[in-house]
Amino acid sequence: MKTSRFHIVDLAGSERIKDTGAEGMRVKEASMINKSLTVLGQVIYDLSENPNSILNETMTKKTTKHIRYRDSKLTFLLKDALGGNSKTVMICNVNPHIDAMKETRSTLQFA
Repeated sequence: MKTSRFHIVDLAGSERIKDTGAEGMRVKEASMINKSLTVLGQVIYDLSENPNSILNETMTKKTTKHIRYRDSKLTFLLKDALGGNSKTVMICNVNPHIDAMKETRSTLQFA
């Protein structure tokens, strides 16, 4: 039996707070978005390290690395799409303007 899920996640809002001039609740919201993106990046990095081949400290036995999906609601909701037997596509929107170079570089590194 085959099943499928389709997630569309808009990760916009991760702009640097000082560049946007955000204040009050927007700062808190941007902070939480940035935290979620950091956790997502760490989960993707941990998964890309092939957790089935990580050796323990004595280099004698293979162990699996714990992936911290529960550190963020975003990663918890995307757990099935990120790990296991799944195909995932990431679409990134970048800006070619010189003023957006830092954000574009950051987006491409994340992807």
